[in-house]
Amino acid sequence: MPLTLFEVNNLLLAEVERSCSAPCDRMSQTLPLSPRAICPAYQPGGYFPRVVRYRHHWYQQAKSQLMKNLRDVDSTAVAKNIILFIGDGMGITTVTTARILRGQQKGHTGEEYELAFDKFQHVALAKTYNTDSQVGDSGACATALMCGVKGKFETVGLDDKGVYNRCESSFDSKVFCLADWAQTEGKSTGLVTTTRVTHATPAAMYAHSANRYWESDDKIARDPPTDPKKGDCKDIARQLVEDSPGKNFNVILGGGRRHFLPRREPDPKNPDNAGRREDGRNLIEEWQRDKKARGLSYKYVSKKRELDKVDPHKVDYLLGLFGAGHMSYESDRDKGVEGEPSIAQMTRRAIEVLKKNPRGYLLMVEGGRIDHSHHFNNAHRALVDTLAFEDAVIAALEMTRSDETLMVVTSDHSHVFAFGGYPKRGNPIFGTDDKPSDVDNMPYTTLLYANGPGYNHNFPTGRENLTGVSTEDKNFIQQSAVPRRWDSHGGEDVPVYAHGPMAHLFRGVFEQTYVPHALAYASCIGPQRDDCERRRQSYHRQLIECPSPHTVDEQAYSSGVVSCLQTGWNLLYSLYLLLVLVNLRT
Repeated sequence: MPLTLFEVNNLLLAEVERSCSAPCDRMSQTLPLSPRAICPAYQPGGYFPRVVRYRHHWYQQAKSQLMKNLRDVDSTAVAKNIILFIGDGMGITTVTTARILRGQQKGHTGEEYELAFDKFQHVALAKTYNTDSQVGDSGACATALMCGVKGKFETVGLDDKGVYNRCESSFDSKVFCLADWAQTEGKSTGLVTTTRVTHATPAAMYAHSANRYWESDDKIARDPPTDPKKGDCKDIARQLVEDSPGKNFNVILGGGRRHFLPRREPDPKNPDNAGRREDGRNLIEEWQRDKKARGLSYKYVSKKRELDKVDPHKVDYLLGLFGAGHMSYESDRDKGVEGEPSIAQMTRRAIEVLKKNPRGYLLMVEGGRIDHSHHFNNAHRALVDTLAFEDAVIAALEMTRSDETLMVVTSDHSHVFAFGGYPKRGNPIFGTDDKPSDVDNMPYTTLLYANGPGYNHNFPTGRENLTGVSTEDKNFIQQSAVPRRWDSHGGEDVPVYAHGPMAHLFRGVFEQTYVPHALAYASCIGPQRDDCERRRQSYHRQLIECPSPHTVDEQAYSSGVVSCLQTGWNLLYSLYLLLVLVNLRT
């Protein structure tokens, strides 16, 4: 017998209460009507335009979050390992829309979903300006994130004395960075990126250059010969292979073979993309010779298949260059054995190599092609790469212990990327608003850019009519308000998410330069080493010292005794549990 409208409504609400954001397809499995009968706006794979949530849901959700926050205890242990994740160009709008995309991929409306780093205990905001620019550049912003100083626009590894394109200015403006600090304390170091390993963000980890584009010697030669000392400046690829800290990196995984190979030497995987070095040197072979001469176990790989075969127990130094230029966007990546590994796969292999060191490690992981997609006003590839970046965070969480590894996820800068309109809940994130513009009566996407190549799709008589256009296609270019060859970076603060020992240091609003100093303090390295060691020693003293009964302040004495007794009891209880565990195992 056909159900009445009232009965259908009751069944629908009951199902929504159990699975509020389920796709229409799944609802049809439990209700005796077709998806289109229950959900008139249904399209295969579509979502309910409206989700029912009553006050009880929000009260319970808030209570759960409150209880979680009350249970959380700040860890003051020393961080043995540091993993710094940098989503290049991953501003708050990118995080929000990627979150919705991931939720929709999993069959939800998307807005309520949580990315892996959304769940991190501590969140902050970082300021991204450079010393001479209101809106930051990747090279200078990465220098702030990894060296703890701000520098000039498009310089790398230099303080404010470094002048763009002036070679001699780099000689006395070089700064020591996280990798230097970590290696001094005997930690292993490595980097993973989806860009060229000589690109701006990874370069800031090891290089010092007055021009972020001096990736190989051909780049230096092409600049105007206004600097007589330019020949004394090493290109970034040479610095990685020849100088500390780069030559001591245990893991280097990314793209950019062309800057390591001599000009006219065909790329092994892409013969049309030859090497670019003018000095005739093959830096890949030089890297291998250096490791062999030092008696180190090493491996060079250029394909996913080769990376998969690496035995991390037998390899202490791993170089992987998987593209002549940047690695592919995740949407276009060849996932076969002859293709490229994902950023998550590279992260897993990097951790496997680095974690052998009992003193710990420093790893920087960059999702670099998020930035490039945004520059082209291509939101689809940007968000898919953001989700691949999240997969790398998930991989690291699965492979590490939260009491040993401090994990920070942030960005170097944002983009002029906007998310707006008034779409209903569950609207496809790459779709158009429910209603057309009230000015030109044409549809518009909820994802837009303030400037960039998307303006080129405007017609002389007005913007392009998107009626019938597949805005969810991966090649779709979002419309922009101002024409530019590339979109520009955004100047607003970027989020910082922290998880692990001393993660509570990352809260509030601070300069981007604070990040590496907080990481250094948490792990007792670099300029914060002595302060960290004093904290560690003080912590150990607190475990065994009690206040003197001769103290003048009776209230302080009483409080100290209680604290001491509590600490002692906790210590005894821990020892008891340890003995029980030992007995169980024996």
